[in-house]
Amino acid sequence: MSQLAVSGVAVLVIVALAAAARLSRPTPPLDEATARALLAEDYPDARIDRFWLAVDGAAALARSGDHALYLFRLGDSWVARDLAWTVAVSAPVRGGRLHLRLSGVSPRLARPALAGWVAETA
Repeated sequence: MSQLAVSGVAVLVIVALAAAARLSRPTPPLDEATARALLAEDYPDARIDRFWLAVDGAAALARSGDHALYLFRLGDSWVARDLAWTVAVSAPVRGGRLHLRLSGVSPRLARPALAGWVAETA
């Protein structure tokens, strides 16, 4: 085998490894215990008064005093954001989904279908 062929194979192997390294790992759906633990990592001093889990396990919303803590899946990880409770409670519900307005977050990521949200806030 010529040196050029060996170099070409080596480059192909490196490209394949780089492509495989970027593949997302499957993220299991949230359950309440996992969501509370993840929120506690980002907001260790927060006392959670109420808690809602998205029906698909892709998000959770918690009330902590005057704040709403929102946890959602982004790629193969979880991201937490906070906003005023009044903003969360006044967000419109369309098609069974709460439409939160979060700065710096794609609108599609801020539309959870929260189990019990309408009944809990009515």
